[in-house]
Amino acid sequence: MLDKDLAVLYGVKPIRLREQVKRNIERFPEDFMFQLTEKEIDFMVSQNAIPSRKYLGGYRPYAFTEQGVAMLSGVLHSKRAIQANIAIMRVFVNLKRIFSTHAILAYKLKELERKIEKHDEDIMAIFEAIRQMMIVEEKPKRQMGFQMG
Repeated sequence: MLDKDLAVLYGVKPIRLREQVKRNIERFPEDFMFQLTEKEIDFMVSQNAIPSRKYLGGYRPYAFTEQGVAMLSGVLHSKRAIQANIAIMRVFVNLKRIFSTHAILAYKLKELERKIEKHDEDIMAIFEAIRQMMIVEEKPKRQMGFQMG
C-alpha cells in the first residue's frame, strides 16, 4: 500500500506518516517498505493505478508490505493506528492458537495412521495364515494292488 493511502487509513497526514517512518527507519527494512522509482510511478500512471503524478503530491511515495503496514501501526500515535495495532496483535495471538491446534491435530492424525498401519499388518498376517491353511498338501497316492519291485 502507498503511504498516502495508509495515512488516510490511520487518520494522519501523509507528511506526518513519512516523518515517523524516517524517525524509525531501522524498523522498516527493505521487505517492509521501499520507495517507488520514477519508472514505477510512470508505470502506475500508464496503468491508471493512479490518475497522475500530481496525485502523489510531488514526491516519490513509499510502498509498504503487510509487515510494513503492521510496523507502521506501531510507530504512529493516532487513535486509529493504536486500534489497528491492537487488532493486529490479537490476530497474531489467534493465529498462534490456531497453529497450535493444528499441531495437536497433526499429531493425533499421525498416531491414527500408525495404528491403522499396525492393523493393516495384522490383517495381512491373518490372510497369510488363512492362505497357508487352505494349501492342501497332496501326498503321493499309494497304488493299490500287487507291485513288483
